This record gives sequence, structure tokens and C-alpha cells, in this order.
Amino acid sequence: SPFAPESDEVEPEKLQKSQKAESEKEKEKKKKKITPRPIRIDVEGIENRVVALPIRPGSYSHLQVSGEKIFYLSHPLRGLNGVLVNQKPALKYFNWKDKKEYTFMEGVNAFDLSPDGKYLIYRAKNTIGIVETSKKQAKVGDGKLDVSRLQMYWEPRKEWRQIFQEVWRLERDYFYAENMHGVDWPAMREKYQKLLPWVNHRFDLTYLLGEMISELCSSHAYVGGGDMPKVEPVKVGLLGARLVPDYKAGRYRIQEILKGENWIPSRRSPLTEPGIEVHPGDYLLSINGQELTTDDNPYRLLQNQADKIVTIEVNSKPTHRQSRKYQIKPVASEFDLNYLTWVEKNRRYVEEKTHGMVGYIHIPDMGARGLNEFVKSFYAQIRKKGLIIDVRYNGGGFVSQMILERLRRIMVGLGKARNMKELYTYPDAAYYGYLVCLANEYSASDGDIFPYYFKKYGLGKLIGTRTWGGVIGIRGYTPLIDGGYVTRPEFGLLSDKGRWIIENHGVEPDIEVDTLPTDQAQGRDPQLDKAIEVIMKQIQEHPPQLPKPEPYPVKR
Repeated sequence: SPFAPESDEVEPEKLQKSQKAESEKEKEKKKKKITPRPIRIDVEGIENRVVALPIRPGSYSHLQVSGEKIFYLSHPLRGLNGVLVNQKPALKYFNWKDKKEYTFMEGVNAFDLSPDGKYLIYRAKNTIGIVETSKKQAKVGDGKLDVSRLQMYWEPRKEWRQIFQEVWRLERDYFYAENMHGVDWPAMREKYQKLLPWVNHRFDLTYLLGEMISELCSSHAYVGGGDMPKVEPVKVGLLGARLVPDYKAGRYRIQEILKGENWIPSRRSPLTEPGIEVHPGDYLLSINGQELTTDDNPYRLLQNQADKIVTIEVNSKPTHRQSRKYQIKPVASEFDLNYLTWVEKNRRYVEEKTHGMVGYIHIPDMGARGLNEFVKSFYAQIRKKGLIIDVRYNGGGFVSQMILERLRRIMVGLGKARNMKELYTYPDAAYYGYLVCLANEYSASDGDIFPYYFKKYGLGKLIGTRTWGGVIGIRGYTPLIDGGYVTRPEFGLLSDKGRWIIENHGVEPDIEVDTLPTDQAQGRDPQLDKAIEVIMKQIQEHPPQLPKPEPYPVKR
């Protein structure tokens, strides 16, 4: 073991002889060229010879050895929401001599050692450099390589041919079904590669690849990206409000202000921030001093104004007299604001229709965003007698198991504290009311899987329409040589009886209810109404409630 205990007891004469012998050995090494000894690994019992370096726990990778130094990358700790602490990536090393860790260079994203271990090449964002490993420390920019004059000869057709073969091979080697769903895969290569001579653009190649992999009739078979011109979009500033023209007055009126959570950057609603007194019904008279009438488009005046200071003029009347001016920062996207407004509208609707007895939770996907939305809504409504779990328009992900486990918690005990109004459950946060689930044709991937197992576990009724039907999973996007990507459907889903499920069919609801375009246009949601009806019937017939605690014990 490199960290085995060492005795500090030694006789002076032996120490002097030992040091002299070591000195002679070093001289001999310099004279002779040492032939490396062959490496032999004793596999038996190797798991018992694992030792940990005495460094702090963290996220490390790319361990490489150079003489008495072990180099490795230290990464910032990450969770589903990104970096947990404000920490930069760093290249570190552990020194065998003094058994200590040192930071060699901060901000490094990748590195490699030369074959003799004397040099190290690193990349820090767009900087590439070479430094000696004998240094104690270096900084980004040391040994920088000038790559500005590097040129590459590019033959698009040869590259496209390579990409075509690569995509075909990746599907051949990784597609979850060995029989390729009964498709003659070599024949598909022959069929589609005949069109390669007519490919004249990366868009053509993407279309060709998409047609080929679609022969597998599988979900999550995607292809895209690549080396092509990119059009930079114009970032139009948005107010987080719905504007409607009042042609009689010749002005635009603010019909609705979208709800915001201004402490979250992506959910900042400009007209709801402190000090901004703008209300639905107000007229928007000017933007940055430019008069706004119904003869103009308000968003023309907001071009390239996202996240910049903009002055708006508003009034409750379509005139400048006694108008108010405010400086605001428009946002680049109203997606989250529209989503938040829709969810809050549904929650309030359920609250009013059920007299506060039923809660509402929408889960937009089965990733970090969806998990955060569930956590935010679930605990705040855990004492409701019923919960509507809405996974309509759910974009999928991988956290359905975590959410289902939480919904499946069974209350087996209670606790009570003197100054707490409510009893608490054991296990903590165990829900004891009724559940229903809403799903539709846009409930996809893990958004398919969630309603399937919601039914399988018997948690409640599934209401809506048949789900999307795509559950052959991927582990990410595989990069191609030109920066494009392809996915490999690798993980099929089976029932507990060993039968393939959901793929290319979806999950059937217990109660089928469709939402027609006329319903949406008129602001109706028959699926949500049905969920309220079903869960209220259960509550009225068998009201869920926690048992009342017996009187406090008396010790005699």
C-alpha cells in the first residue's frame, strides 16, 4: 500500500549507509538507460487492494500518472438544476512525495499527457496550451498554441458518406432489438445510400438519414444538427402581457398581465415587478418615446430590446394627460410565464369548484423542471382530500419512478406535537386522499410511462385520451463528425409478464374524454371537469380523514 504505516525508528549508521546507497543508485540511473519492466496485474484479490487518496470527496475524472504526480480533473458538483456551488473546473495533482494534493491549473476542461509524461496539453474553453508537468503550478494562457492559422481541406461529399455509414452502423450495433424490428438493415443501407450522390446540403443529408432510421418504426430515433449556416435570431423584447387593439381609440390595450415568479430569471414578468403600477385595461401609449398606435406593430418597437432598459408610457385612458412612465426590462421569452399562468388558472379553478377540498399539480416533464414543479405543488397541498395529477403535454424524461414512489407512500402511523394544529404522518409526507391522473396524446416518453404505472399501482383513475406511445429510451445524443447528432433507441419497456408495452400504441385512459378545438377556443377544459367530477364523487361517498388521537396519557 502506498499509504502503509512507516516506522520512524532507524539507527544513525544504517541511515547514513542507506542514504549513500540511494545516492549511488541515482548516479547509476543517470548513466544507464533503464529498460521498463513488464507490467503484471495480479487480478485475484484486487478489490481488497483498493486504497483511496487522502483528498476531499468530489467529482473527479481523467486520472493520469506522470512520475510522482497523479493528475486528474476536478469538476463542480452538479444536480438536476445544474452546478450546486460556485466552483470552477480545475486540473489537480496528488504528489506521492509528500502525499498532498495541489491545484495545477484552474478553469481547465480537458487535458492529456505526452507519452513520456513530461508535457501536458490542456484546453480551457477556447484556449489550448502545452506546459511541462514538472511545474508546481501553471495558469491558463501558459504555453498557448496559436491555432488561428490552422486550415482544413473539406470534401463535403466524403464527409456526408462517412456520416451516413456511421449512423447506419450505430443503429445496427445499439438498437435495442437484435432483429431490428424485422427490418433488413443491410438492405436499408443499400436502398438509401443510392441517394447520396444527390445530396447537396446538410439539410438533404438529415432528411435522408431520418428516412432511413424511420424504417425501424421506433420512438426516440432522432437526427439533426450538423455543419450548416446558422441564422442569428432577433431577440424581440416581450412585456409578459397580452395586448389587444382598441381600434376606436387607435391604441393598444393591456388585456392580461401574465403571472410571474420574479425571483426566478426565466419567470420574471416585467409588468409585475416592484414599483411598476401597470394594470389590465391600461393603454400602452409609447415605447422608448416612440408613439404607439394601432397603425403600428408594438413588437417593431421592441426589436433587440430583450433584457435592456425600455421606457413605456401607460394610462387608464387613451391620452397622454396624467399618463405614467416606467422603466422596465422586457424578457426574451414568455414561454414560462404563459405556462405559469395556465397552471395557476387550473389550480384556482379546481380550488373554487371543489371548495378547497381538491388540489391540482401539473408536471410539465419528467426531468429537473417537472420534479421541481411536483415538489413545489405536492407538499403545499398534501392535506387536500383529493389531488389531480396532470401530465398532459408532459415531454418525458426519467424521474417518473421518483414521483410514483412518493405518491405510493402508505401512512402507517401518526405523530402529534403540542403546538402543531395538524397531525403528521409516518412516513413523513404520506398522502392519504384520493388521486386521479390526466393524460393526453401529448403525454410522451416518460410521460407515457407515468400514467401506465399510475394505473398499474392502482393509484386512481386515468382520464383523458390515449398517450403518445413512445418509450424506447435513449441515453443521450451521439455526436457526429460535423457537430450533428443521432440517437440510438436502446431501452425497450416490458410488462411484469415479459410483454412489450406502450410503444407505438400508448396508454389507454380509464375514462376517455377529448378536448376539442372549440373547447379550447372558448376556455373550456372537459378533461379537467371530468377529473373534478370523479374525485369529488369519491370524496363525498367515502371522505378520507386521519384518525383522531386518543386523550393524552396520564401517568399515576
